[in-house]
Amino acid sequence: MGDEKKVTGTLVLAVCTAIMGSAQFGYNTGVINAPQKIIESFINDTWVKRYNEPVSKSMLTSIWSLAVAIFSVGGMIGSFSVGLFVNRFGRRNSMLMVNILAFVAAALMGLSKVGSSFEMLIAGRLIIGIYSGMSTGFVPMYVGEISPTPLRGALGTLHQLAIVCGILIAQVFGLEALMGGENLWPLLLAFTALPALYQVVALPFCPESPRYLLINLNEENKAKAVLKKLRGVTDVSEDMQEMKEESRQMMREKKVTMIELFRSPMYRQPIIIAIILQLSQQLSGINAIFYYSTSIFEKAGVSKPVYATIGTGAINTAFTVVSLAVVERAGRRTLHLIGLGGMSICAVLMTISLALLVRGTRRASAQVI
Repeated sequence: MGDEKKVTGTLVLAVCTAIMGSAQFGYNTGVINAPQKIIESFINDTWVKRYNEPVSKSMLTSIWSLAVAIFSVGGMIGSFSVGLFVNRFGRRNSMLMVNILAFVAAALMGLSKVGSSFEMLIAGRLIIGIYSGMSTGFVPMYVGEISPTPLRGALGTLHQLAIVCGILIAQVFGLEALMGGENLWPLLLAFTALPALYQVVALPFCPESPRYLLINLNEENKAKAVLKKLRGVTDVSEDMQEMKEESRQMMREKKVTMIELFRSPMYRQPIIIAIILQLSQQLSGINAIFYYSTSIFEKAGVSKPVYATIGTGAINTAFTVVSLAVVERAGRRTLHLIGLGGMSICAVLMTISLALLVRGTRRASAQVI
Protein backbone atom coordinates (compact mmCIF):
# COMPACT_ATOMS: atom_id res chain seq x y z
CA MET A 1 0.00 0.00 0.00
CA GLY A 2 2.88 2.37 0.69
CA ASP A 3 4.22 1.91 -2.84
CA GLU A 4 0.76 2.51 -4.29
CA LYS A 5 0.58 5.89 -2.55
CA LYS A 6 4.12 6.90 -3.49
CA VAL A 7 4.28 10.27 -5.26
CA THR A 8 7.14 10.41 -7.73
CA GLY A 9 8.72 13.40 -9.42
CA THR A 10 7.46 12.17 -12.80
CA LEU A 11 3.90 12.04 -11.48
CA VAL A 12 4.13 15.54 -9.95
CA LEU A 13 5.56 17.00 -13.17
CA ALA A 14 2.88 15.34 -15.32
CA VAL A 15 -0.04 16.41 -13.10
CA CYS A 16 1.18 19.99 -12.58
CA THR A 17 1.80 20.42 -16.30
CA ALA A 18 -1.56 18.96 -17.28
CA ILE A 19 -3.67 21.11 -14.94
CA MET A 20 -2.26 24.22 -16.60
CA GLY A 21 -4.94 23.52 -19.20
CA SER A 22 -7.58 23.66 -16.46
CA ALA A 23 -6.11 26.93 -15.16
CA GLN A 24 -6.35 28.31 -18.71
CA PHE A 25 -10.08 27.58 -18.73
CA GLY A 26 -10.55 29.36 -15.42
CA TYR A 27 -8.37 32.32 -16.43
CA ASN A 28 -10.28 32.95 -19.64
CA THR A 29 -13.60 32.60 -17.82
CA GLY A 30 -12.75 35.39 -15.37
CA VAL A 31 -10.43 37.64 -17.40
CA ILE A 32 -13.11 39.45 -19.40
CA ASN A 33 -14.96 40.70 -16.33
CA ALA A 34 -12.83 43.39 -14.68
CA PRO A 35 -11.86 45.46 -17.77
CA GLN A 36 -15.45 45.57 -19.08
CA LYS A 37 -15.75 49.37 -19.12
CA ILE A 38 -12.36 49.83 -20.79
CA ILE A 39 -13.09 47.24 -23.47
CA GLU A 40 -16.50 48.80 -24.09
CA SER A 41 -14.72 52.14 -24.54
CA PHE A 42 -12.36 50.47 -27.03
CA ILE A 43 -15.36 49.10 -28.97
CA ASN A 44 -16.92 52.58 -29.06
CA ASP A 45 -13.66 54.23 -30.20
CA THR A 46 -13.29 51.65 -32.97
CA TRP A 47 -16.87 52.27 -34.07
CA VAL A 48 -16.28 56.05 -34.19
CA LYS A 49 -13.17 55.57 -36.35
CA ARG A 50 -15.14 53.48 -38.83
CA TYR A 51 -18.49 55.24 -38.98
CA ASN A 52 -17.79 58.71 -37.53
CA GLU A 53 -20.45 58.32 -34.87
CA PRO A 54 -20.66 56.68 -31.43
CA VAL A 55 -21.99 53.16 -31.21
CA SER A 56 -25.56 52.87 -29.95
CA LYS A 57 -26.10 51.47 -26.47
CA SER A 58 -27.96 48.42 -27.80
CA MET A 59 -25.23 47.66 -30.35
CA LEU A 60 -22.51 48.10 -27.72
CA THR A 61 -24.32 45.68 -25.42
CA SER A 62 -24.69 43.18 -28.27
CA ILE A 63 -21.00 43.32 -29.23
CA TRP A 64 -19.89 43.03 -25.61
CA SER A 65 -22.28 40.15 -24.93
CA LEU A 66 -21.04 38.37 -28.05
CA ALA A 67 -17.41 38.77 -26.94
CA VAL A 68 -18.33 37.24 -23.57
CA ALA A 69 -20.67 34.46 -24.72
CA ILE A 70 -18.63 33.31 -27.74
CA PHE A 71 -16.18 31.73 -25.27
CA SER A 72 -18.88 29.25 -24.21
CA VAL A 73 -19.79 28.55 -27.84
CA GLY A 74 -16.14 27.70 -28.50
CA GLY A 75 -16.14 25.48 -25.41
CA MET A 76 -19.05 23.45 -26.78
CA ILE A 77 -17.31 23.05 -30.14
CA GLY A 78 -14.07 21.98 -28.46
CA SER A 79 -15.73 19.48 -26.14
CA PHE A 80 -17.16 17.55 -29.09
CA SER A 81 -13.62 17.09 -30.47
CA VAL A 82 -12.10 15.49 -27.35
CA GLY A 83 -12.76 11.86 -28.30
CA LEU A 84 -11.39 12.33 -31.80
CA PHE A 85 -8.08 13.74 -30.53
CA VAL A 86 -7.37 11.50 -27.52
CA ASN A 87 -7.97 8.27 -29.42
CA ARG A 88 -5.97 9.30 -32.47
CA PHE A 89 -3.06 11.26 -30.98
CA GLY A 90 -3.03 10.22 -27.33
CA ARG A 91 -3.71 12.21 -24.18
CA ARG A 92 -0.35 13.97 -23.81
CA ASN A 93 0.09 14.75 -27.49
CA SER A 94 -3.45 16.13 -27.70
CA MET A 95 -2.74 18.56 -24.86
CA LEU A 96 0.49 19.54 -26.61
CA MET A 97 -1.11 20.10 -30.01
CA VAL A 98 -4.04 22.27 -28.93
CA ASN A 99 -1.70 24.87 -27.46
CA ILE A 100 -1.49 26.15 -31.04
CA LEU A 101 -5.04 27.43 -30.49
CA ALA A 102 -3.97 29.23 -27.29
CA PHE A 103 -1.14 31.01 -29.12
CA VAL A 104 -3.43 32.06 -31.99
CA ALA A 105 -6.09 33.29 -29.57
CA ALA A 106 -3.54 35.22 -27.50
CA ALA A 107 -2.20 36.91 -30.66
CA LEU A 108 -5.68 37.90 -31.84
CA MET A 109 -6.79 39.28 -28.48
CA GLY A 110 -3.44 40.94 -27.74
CA LEU A 111 -3.31 42.71 -31.10
CA SER A 112 -7.00 43.68 -31.25
CA LYS A 113 -6.34 47.20 -29.94
CA VAL A 114 -3.39 47.79 -32.29
CA GLY A 115 -5.51 46.55 -35.17
CA SER A 116 -8.54 48.60 -34.06
CA SER A 117 -10.67 45.49 -34.45
CA PHE A 118 -13.14 44.20 -31.89
CA GLU A 119 -13.73 41.34 -34.36
CA MET A 120 -10.21 40.11 -33.54
CA LEU A 121 -11.16 40.14 -29.86
CA ILE A 122 -14.31 38.11 -30.56
CA ALA A 123 -12.42 35.65 -32.79
CA GLY A 124 -9.75 35.23 -30.11
CA ARG A 125 -12.40 34.52 -27.47
CA LEU A 126 -13.97 31.89 -29.75
CA ILE A 127 -10.63 30.15 -30.36
CA ILE A 128 -9.58 30.18 -26.71
CA GLY A 129 -13.04 28.79 -25.93
CA ILE A 130 -12.41 25.88 -28.31
CA TYR A 131 -9.05 25.31 -26.59
CA SER A 132 -10.67 25.39 -23.13
CA GLY A 133 -13.44 22.99 -24.15
CA MET A 134 -10.85 20.50 -25.36
CA SER A 135 -8.61 20.95 -22.31
CA THR A 136 -11.45 20.27 -19.88
CA GLY A 137 -11.77 16.88 -21.56
CA PHE A 138 -8.06 16.09 -21.91
CA VAL A 139 -6.89 17.05 -18.41
CA PRO A 140 -9.16 14.94 -16.14
CA MET A 141 -8.72 11.96 -18.46
CA TYR A 142 -4.92 12.20 -18.45
CA VAL A 143 -4.60 12.86 -14.71
CA GLY A 144 -6.96 9.99 -13.88
CA GLU A 145 -5.08 7.53 -16.08
CA ILE A 146 -1.59 8.30 -14.77
CA SER A 147 -2.57 8.46 -11.07
CA PRO A 148 -2.25 5.51 -8.67
CA THR A 149 -5.66 4.14 -7.67
CA PRO A 150 -5.48 5.34 -4.01
CA LEU A 151 -4.56 8.87 -5.15
CA ARG A 152 -6.84 9.07 -8.18
CA GLY A 153 -9.64 10.91 -6.38
CA ALA A 154 -7.34 13.41 -4.67
CA LEU A 155 -5.31 14.19 -7.80
CA GLY A 156 -8.47 14.34 -9.91
CA THR A 157 -9.83 17.20 -7.81
CA LEU A 158 -6.82 19.34 -8.76
CA HIS A 159 -8.56 19.94 -12.11
CA GLN A 160 -11.35 21.91 -10.41
CA LEU A 161 -8.92 23.63 -8.05
CA ALA A 162 -6.84 24.81 -11.02
CA ILE A 163 -9.98 26.23 -12.66
CA VAL A 164 -10.98 28.36 -9.68
CA CYS A 165 -7.36 29.45 -9.12
CA GLY A 166 -7.25 30.54 -12.78
CA ILE A 167 -10.41 32.60 -12.27
CA LEU A 168 -8.95 34.27 -9.17
CA ILE A 169 -5.63 35.04 -10.91
CA ALA A 170 -7.51 36.63 -13.82
CA GLN A 171 -9.52 38.80 -11.43
CA VAL A 172 -6.39 39.98 -9.59
CA PHE A 173 -4.47 40.68 -12.80
CA GLY A 174 -7.54 42.58 -14.03
CA LEU A 175 -6.99 45.30 -11.45
CA GLU A 176 -6.36 48.65 -13.12
CA ALA A 177 -3.12 48.99 -11.15
CA LEU A 178 -1.83 45.77 -12.74
CA MET A 179 -2.98 44.88 -16.25
CA GLY A 180 -6.61 46.02 -16.29
CA GLY A 181 -5.81 49.59 -17.34
CA GLU A 182 -6.49 51.31 -20.65
CA ASN A 183 -3.07 50.51 -22.10
CA LEU A 184 -2.39 47.03 -20.74
CA TRP A 185 -5.73 45.22 -21.11
CA PRO A 186 -4.60 43.57 -24.41
CA LEU A 187 -1.67 42.05 -22.47
CA LEU A 188 -4.12 40.84 -19.83
CA LEU A 189 -5.97 38.86 -22.49
CA ALA A 190 -2.77 37.74 -24.25
CA PHE A 191 -1.29 36.48 -20.94
CA THR A 192 -2.93 33.15 -21.76
CA ALA A 193 0.06 32.44 -24.03
CA LEU A 194 2.42 31.99 -21.05
CA PRO A 195 0.79 28.86 -19.54
CA ALA A 196 0.56 27.48 -23.09
CA LEU A 197 4.28 28.11 -23.55
CA TYR A 198 5.01 26.28 -20.28
CA GLN A 199 3.01 23.28 -21.49
CA VAL A 200 4.82 23.24 -24.84
CA VAL A 201 8.16 23.13 -23.01
CA ALA A 202 7.20 20.69 -20.23
CA LEU A 203 4.80 18.22 -21.86
CA PRO A 204 7.49 16.47 -23.97
CA PHE A 205 9.12 15.46 -20.66
CA CYS A 206 5.85 14.00 -19.35
CA PRO A 207 4.88 10.37 -20.05
CA GLU A 208 1.99 9.33 -22.26
CA SER A 209 -0.96 7.69 -20.52
CA PRO A 210 -0.12 4.00 -19.86
CA ARG A 211 -3.77 3.13 -20.44
CA TYR A 212 -3.64 4.66 -23.93
CA LEU A 213 -0.38 2.85 -24.71
CA LEU A 214 -1.76 -0.53 -23.63
CA ILE A 215 -5.42 -0.42 -24.67
CA ASN A 216 -5.32 1.84 -27.73
CA LEU A 217 -1.86 1.07 -29.13
CA ASN A 218 -1.34 -2.42 -27.65
CA GLU A 219 2.23 -1.48 -26.65
CA GLU A 220 2.59 -3.42 -23.41
CA ASN A 221 6.32 -2.85 -22.88
CA LYS A 222 5.99 0.94 -23.25
CA ALA A 223 3.01 0.98 -20.91
CA LYS A 224 4.99 -1.02 -18.32
CA ALA A 225 8.02 1.29 -18.60
CA VAL A 226 5.83 4.38 -18.12
CA LEU A 227 4.12 2.86 -15.09
CA LYS A 228 7.49 2.13 -13.47
CA LYS A 229 8.45 5.80 -13.83
CA LEU A 230 5.11 7.02 -12.52
CA ARG A 231 4.97 4.61 -9.57
CA GLY A 232 8.68 4.57 -8.69
CA VAL A 233 8.64 0.76 -8.35
CA THR A 234 9.79 -2.14 -10.50
CA ASP A 235 6.73 -4.36 -10.02
CA VAL A 236 3.70 -2.87 -11.77
CA SER A 237 1.97 -6.16 -12.53
CA GLU A 238 -1.12 -5.18 -10.50
CA ASP A 239 -1.66 -2.01 -12.50
CA MET A 240 -1.07 -3.86 -15.77
CA GLN A 241 -3.56 -6.54 -14.78
CA GLU A 242 -6.15 -3.93 -13.88
CA MET A 243 -5.83 -2.26 -17.30
CA LYS A 244 -5.93 -5.57 -19.14
CA GLU A 245 -9.10 -6.55 -17.31
CA GLU A 246 -10.60 -3.18 -18.23
CA SER A 247 -9.64 -3.78 -21.86
CA ARG A 248 -11.32 -7.22 -21.84
CA GLN A 249 -14.50 -5.76 -20.35
CA MET A 250 -14.55 -3.02 -23.00
CA MET A 251 -14.25 -5.62 -25.75
CA ARG A 252 -17.19 -7.59 -24.30
CA GLU A 253 -19.36 -4.47 -24.08
CA LYS A 254 -21.64 -3.89 -27.05
CA LYS A 255 -21.00 -0.58 -28.80
CA VAL A 256 -24.12 1.58 -28.86
CA THR A 257 -25.08 4.58 -30.94
CA MET A 258 -26.10 7.90 -29.40
CA ILE A 259 -29.77 7.14 -30.11
CA GLU A 260 -29.51 3.70 -28.48
CA LEU A 261 -27.79 5.29 -25.49
CA PHE A 262 -30.88 7.41 -24.78
CA ARG A 263 -33.42 4.72 -25.69
CA SER A 264 -32.00 1.80 -23.70
CA PRO A 265 -33.48 1.39 -20.18
CA MET A 266 -30.07 0.09 -19.03
CA TYR A 267 -28.42 3.48 -19.56
CA ARG A 268 -31.39 5.71 -18.72
CA GLN A 269 -30.67 6.30 -15.04
CA PRO A 270 -26.92 7.01 -15.46
CA ILE A 271 -27.67 9.36 -18.39
CA ILE A 272 -30.31 11.27 -16.40
CA ILE A 273 -27.99 11.57 -13.39
CA ALA A 274 -25.09 12.78 -15.55
CA ILE A 275 -27.25 15.37 -17.35
CA ILE A 276 -28.87 16.65 -14.15
CA LEU A 277 -25.49 16.98 -12.41
CA GLN A 278 -24.07 19.01 -15.31
CA LEU A 279 -27.18 21.17 -15.65
CA SER A 280 -27.25 21.89 -11.93
CA GLN A 281 -23.73 23.30 -12.20
CA GLN A 282 -24.07 25.13 -15.52
CA LEU A 283 -27.49 26.64 -14.70
CA SER A 284 -26.58 27.58 -11.13
CA GLY A 285 -25.80 31.13 -12.26
CA ILE A 286 -22.12 31.06 -11.32
CA ASN A 287 -20.99 31.74 -14.90
CA ALA A 288 -23.14 34.89 -15.03
CA ILE A 289 -21.50 36.03 -11.80
CA PHE A 290 -17.98 35.53 -13.16
CA TYR A 291 -18.79 37.23 -16.46
CA TYR A 292 -20.83 40.18 -15.15
CA SER A 293 -20.10 40.55 -11.42
CA THR A 294 -18.26 43.86 -11.85
CA SER A 295 -21.26 45.52 -13.51
CA ILE A 296 -23.66 43.88 -11.01
CA PHE A 297 -21.68 45.24 -8.05
CA GLU A 298 -21.41 48.63 -9.74
CA LYS A 299 -25.19 48.86 -10.22
CA ALA A 300 -25.64 47.79 -6.60
CA GLY A 301 -23.66 50.88 -5.52
CA VAL A 302 -20.41 49.17 -4.51
CA SER A 303 -17.68 51.84 -4.68
CA LYS A 304 -14.92 49.41 -5.70
CA PRO A 305 -16.70 46.71 -7.73
CA VAL A 306 -13.48 45.13 -8.98
CA TYR A 307 -12.38 44.32 -5.43
CA ALA A 308 -15.81 42.83 -4.71
CA THR A 309 -15.33 40.61 -7.77
CA ILE A 310 -11.94 39.48 -6.46
CA GLY A 311 -13.61 38.70 -3.14
CA THR A 312 -16.10 36.48 -4.97
CA GLY A 313 -13.24 34.63 -6.66
CA ALA A 314 -11.37 34.23 -3.38
CA ILE A 315 -14.43 32.73 -1.67
CA ASN A 316 -14.93 30.39 -4.62
CA THR A 317 -11.32 29.21 -4.36
CA ALA A 318 -11.45 28.85 -0.57
CA PHE A 319 -14.55 26.67 -0.59
CA THR A 320 -13.14 24.55 -3.40
CA VAL A 321 -10.20 23.78 -1.10
CA VAL A 322 -12.66 23.02 1.73
CA SER A 323 -14.63 20.64 -0.50
CA LEU A 324 -11.44 18.81 -1.45
CA ALA A 325 -10.68 18.28 2.22
CA VAL A 326 -14.13 16.98 3.24
CA VAL A 327 -15.40 15.22 0.10
CA GLU A 328 -14.20 11.77 1.17
CA ARG A 329 -15.80 12.08 4.62
CA ALA A 330 -19.02 13.91 3.74
CA GLY A 331 -19.64 12.19 0.41
CA ARG A 332 -20.22 13.55 -3.10
CA ARG A 333 -24.01 13.40 -2.97
CA THR A 334 -24.33 15.14 0.40
CA LEU A 335 -21.98 17.96 -0.56
CA HIS A 336 -23.73 18.44 -3.90
CA LEU A 337 -27.15 18.66 -2.25
CA ILE A 338 -25.86 21.20 0.29
CA GLY A 339 -24.35 23.22 -2.55
CA LEU A 340 -27.56 23.11 -4.58
CA GLY A 341 -29.57 24.30 -1.58
CA GLY A 342 -27.20 27.19 -0.99
CA MET A 343 -27.19 28.16 -4.66
CA SER A 344 -31.01 28.13 -4.77
CA ILE A 345 -31.27 30.48 -1.81
CA CYS A 346 -28.60 32.82 -3.24
CA ALA A 347 -30.27 32.82 -6.69
CA VAL A 348 -33.62 33.84 -5.16
CA LEU A 349 -32.00 36.61 -3.08
CA MET A 350 -30.07 37.94 -6.08
CA THR A 351 -33.18 37.95 -8.27
CA ILE A 352 -35.17 39.88 -5.66
CA SER A 353 -32.30 42.32 -5.08
CA LEU A 354 -31.78 43.02 -8.79
CA ALA A 355 -35.55 43.44 -9.33
CA LEU A 356 -35.76 45.96 -6.48
CA LEU A 357 -32.65 47.73 -7.80
CA VAL A 358 -34.18 48.10 -11.29
CA ARG A 359 -37.49 49.33 -9.81
CA GLY A 360 -35.68 51.87 -7.64
CA THR A 361 -33.66 53.13 -10.61
CA ARG A 362 -36.81 53.60 -12.69
CA ARG A 363 -38.52 55.54 -9.87
CA ALA A 364 -35.50 57.78 -9.46
CA SER A 365 -35.42 58.48 -13.21
CA ALA A 366 -39.15 59.27 -13.24
CA GLN A 367 -38.76 61.75 -10.37
CA VAL A 368 -35.93 63.53 -12.17
CA ILE A 369 -38.07 63.88 -15.29
